[in-house]
Amino acid sequence: MGEPDSVTLTINGAASRYDSGSCPESALRLVETLGIDPGKAVLEINGSIVRRADWPATRLADGDRVEVVGFVGGG
Repeated sequence: MGEPDSVTLTINGAASRYDSGSCPESALRLVETLGIDPGKAVLEINGSIVRRADWPATRLADGDRVEVVGFVGGG
């Protein structure tokens, strides 16, 4: 059995489909792809908070549900 032709991630409630070769390979890469500063974000995958230190090693898979919250400073 080979890799699927596409991968679907649900990001902040919206389905996002990627060709299998273009899907962000890690949680860190996904946050970067979304244009969110990794130092100012919280990430939850499939209902579990993922520690920032674990993002580079956390692989994403077809069907994962991801919630990304980016913090914005202000005054």
